[in-house]
Amino acid sequence: MPKFLVTWLLTALALVITAYIVPGLTLTGFTAALIAAVILGLVNAVVRPILILLTLPITILSLGLFLFVINAIGIWLVGYFTAGFTVNGFLPALVGSIVLSIVTSILNSLAGREVENS
Repeated sequence: MPKFLVTWLLTALALVITAYIVPGLTLTGFTAALIAAVILGLVNAVVRPILILLTLPITILSLGLFLFVINAIGIWLVGYFTAGFTVNGFLPALVGSIVLSIVTSILNSLAGREVENS
């Protein structure tokens, strides 16, 4: 259970940092970041695999670059379902998904955790 809590807190902190860096992503507070982290986990566990499966031909033709679009859709869905987290368009979602991946990797390495493949 503590591993889950650390992952949850690191993801929420990564969302706060990402919202600070990327214009177009807005968080109203750390509580909204905690809720968005939970919803992001659910989107990554349920919706993302379905989207990857449905868009597999496009992903193969684009040599995997279409996965950036899928990640942006995931960030947009989190913004849609979270009251205190807003995403103002596709470009902020796309840049936000890239920055979120980088920030999460940095925070995980600072915390001394191995990054799990998703």
